[in-house]
Formats: sequence, C-alpha cells, structure tokens
Amino acid sequence: MSNPHGTSVIFDLDGTLVDSEPNYYEAGWRLLARHGTTDFTWEVHARFIGISTRETLMALRERYGIDAPLDELLAEKNRLYLELAGASTEVFPEMRKFAERLHAEGTPMIVASGSSRTAIDAVLACTGLDALITTVVSADEVPHGKPAPDVFLEAARRIGAAPADCVVLEDAPAGATAAHAAGMRCIAIPYVDGTDTDPAFATAGLLFPGGQSEFTAKAAYDWLAQRPARP
Repeated sequence: MSNPHGTSVIFDLDGTLVDSEPNYYEAGWRLLARHGTTDFTWEVHARFIGISTRETLMALRERYGIDAPLDELLAEKNRLYLELAGASTEVFPEMRKFAERLHAEGTPMIVASGSSRTAIDAVLACTGLDALITTVVSADEVPHGKPAPDVFLEAARRIGAAPADCVVLEDAPAGATAAHAAGMRCIAIPYVDGTDTDPAFATAGLLFPGGQSEFTAKAAYDWLAQRPARP
C-alpha cells in the first residue's frame, strides 16, 4: 500500500460519512421534551448541523430557558443518541466505497467530528467503518469547535500530515469554513437542501451541489488524484 497521491483524508462524520442527523434530531427532541420544550423542529435542528454537540446545546439551553447544567444535558443527549444510533445508522454507500478505496491503497484517514468521542466510536463500530478508519478526533478534545479550524488541525497532527497535504470531506458550511481556515482543501457535499449556495462552500475545491445524491466515489477519487499534494 503506497498512497499514490500523497494526500491524507479527513472525514466529517455526521451528514458526511453517515446519515445520523435524523437520530440527532430525534435525540434532541426527546431531550428538550423532557425539559418542557415540545416545539423543537427539524428546521431549528438544521441550523446547528455542523456545529459541535456542546455548542449546540449551549445555544438551545439559552433559547429555551433550560436550567439544567450543560454537562448534564450533554450526558443525557448522548445516552438518547446512542440508543438510536445503535439501532439504526446508515452509511452513505458511495462514501463507504470511497473510504474502502482509500483504505486499500494506504491513504491516511481520520474522522474529525463535532460529536462526542463516545458517539463517534459507537457509530464507527456499529457501521463497520472502524475497520477502515481507526483514528478519530472529537471537537470536545480541542478548544473550539467548527467553524474554528481546531479539530482539523488536531486531526492533521494526529496522522502526521501537513495541513496543505490534507483534504477534508464536509457537508456543512461551518465545516467548509473550518477546512479553509485550516489551510486544507475541501470536498463539499451539502446535507441541507439549498445550502449549496452558501458562501462557505465557494472555498471548496470540489462541490457536489446536490449532496449525497450527486456524490460518487469515482468523482471524488479522480479529483483527489488530479490534484496531488504539494511536493
């Protein structure tokens, strides 16, 4: 295995590798309902896609006037999410193909996500992706979540790659912003309909405007191979 294109690949997890957002929304709805809020809609949830769980709950706690401590809410949401994720988490088929090809040729890969480390590990295990990607970093392990570049810079450090030699796969504007701030190239696969025109995605080297319905492992790999890392 030789990694012919000399590039390291950083995957966002939720909405990029796996379709976990429905589970996150359901976990959030159940959590907020337990604290007296029943008007948490998908539209509100969608505003926080790409933002770390901690920062999302900080905002929702303020929005809905919830008195419970943040760490308590985090633990409660993680429990709810893990119950749902263990029962059903779908890997986007073309993303699995892409990861399998990169793994077969020895390309360094890592998951960098705003989810908790426990949630990341659980999803990778229940989907079998842990056989392909063995290194992860959570936004909980760095000072600032996306759109700050911290989680991507830490990901590069952990796999021993220079930021300029990394390509990030992202579904959210905040993630594309973080990749650009980290000095990394980006393949953007918007998860939320209509966000493909967000200015953050203009910094992506490769954009699939239709999201996962347009993404193919071949197109992503061909772009990667045609744009080698710096010497």
